This record gives sequence, C-alpha cells and structure tokens, in this order.
Amino acid sequence: MSDEPSNGELGRLIQSLRGEMREDLGQINGRLDRLVPMDVYTIEKTQMADRVAALETQREKDAERIIATRRWMIGVVITVCLALLPYLATIVTGARA
Repeated sequence: MSDEPSNGELGRLIQSLRGEMREDLGQINGRLDRLVPMDVYTIEKTQMADRVAALETQREKDAERIIATRRWMIGVVITVCLALLPYLATIVTGARA
C-alpha cells in the first residue's frame, strides 16, 4: 500500500495535469489564431493567379503595340527616304553639271 499515491497526491497530480493541458491548449489556440483559413488562402491564391494572368496579357499587348510602332516608324523612314531620293539625285547631278 505504500506504493500507491494518496488521494491528496492524486488531486495535486490531476490539478497539475489540468494546468499543463490549459497551457498547451492556450499555445495551440495562439498558433491557430495566426493561421489563415483555407477558404481565405484559396481566394487570395485565385486572385493572385488572375492578376498574374491579366499582367501577362497586358505585357503581350504592349509588346505587340511596340512591334507595330517600330514597323510604322521604319515604314515612315523608308517613305521619307524614297520621297527625298529624287531631290537628292537632282542635287547630286546638278552639282556635277
């Protein structure tokens, strides 16, 4: 009978165990409060994917617009050169005469 704890010791052990459980549960609740709920995470991830897709689409449109502008500018330069070519030829041939 000396190996068995007394009722008082059992009570203290149970109270100690309850206190430790409360502390542990408090720590778990503190960690859970910092976690993001799955539905919020899913919504944020979906919105981020939508934003990235929109930015990629806009980047492609901008690249196409830049290419079109370069082509237009090259066409203008060629047209101006072709328009000035007869005048330049006249100046060069007139200088020889």
